[in-house]
Amino acid sequence: MYGYSKPNVEFIKGYIENLEAIPDNSIDLIVSNCVVNLSPNKKDVFKEAYRVLKPGGEMYFSDVYSDRRIPEKLLHDPILHGECLSGALYWNDFLSLVKTVGFKSPRLVKDRPLSITNKDIEKLIGFAKFYSATYRLFKIAEFDNTDGEDYGLKIKYKGTIETCPDIFILDKENKFETGKEYNICGNTYRILNESRFRKHFEFYGNFEIHYGIMNNCSSIFPFNKEKCCMESENMNDMENNDNTYEDNYYYQYGPWDYNYYGYNQDNYYY
Repeated sequence: MYGYSKPNVEFIKGYIENLEAIPDNSIDLIVSNCVVNLSPNKKDVFKEAYRVLKPGGEMYFSDVYSDRRIPEKLLHDPILHGECLSGALYWNDFLSLVKTVGFKSPRLVKDRPLSITNKDIEKLIGFAKFYSATYRLFKIAEFDNTDGEDYGLKIKYKGTIETCPDIFILDKENKFETGKEYNICGNTYRILNESRFRKHFEFYGNFEIHYGIMNNCSSIFPFNKEKCCMESENMNDMENNDNTYEDNYYYQYGPWDYNYYGYNQDNYYY
């Protein structure tokens, strides 16, 4: 694949709750598309992801979330489970969970509300609202407990990511035009400075003085509330990412009982 003269793909069957075949601190990027909601043990999914990621590594994934906790009696309904509804995490539980395992600054990239058009399914679970959302989770050694802490830090995007010559979108709140300086919070600075994106930015300032919280912090509820028809989220959301990873990336595929990864001579994983 990708023009290499020798085979560069290996498939391993396993569980996303137990990535024992993959060493600690060995993966640069994990990619997952609407898989985590199907897992019966989501905490272990995120714990394993954190374990195998290198320092500065990232889990970039799309999934379904709800605006409330789903009642126990519906969690194992086979139809609702197959529709990725009964397994959807309540968004606030998701944020708490990933912070607990080490991803202390989860970043929402994009989201949209999902509408249930099947009347039978709506009768069962129509009391809840669902959202498709793409998040980025970074493995950074030291984070502030909350985003938005102001240290007077600034960055400038160089425009050197091939697929993003004019603007780089880190997340829903942070979009950086080429050549323009931006004031950013401590956690955003750490993400850019300690990840694969470091070479694409200039950094100004240090953490010696704390100025309190920044004025443009996100609201409590993270998602847009406008309705739209339910359809699968796809990984085209990655169009604003740096697609020229120097090291590894990792791809979760299919339901929770299968797990694939491969490599080439430059240690790209997918």
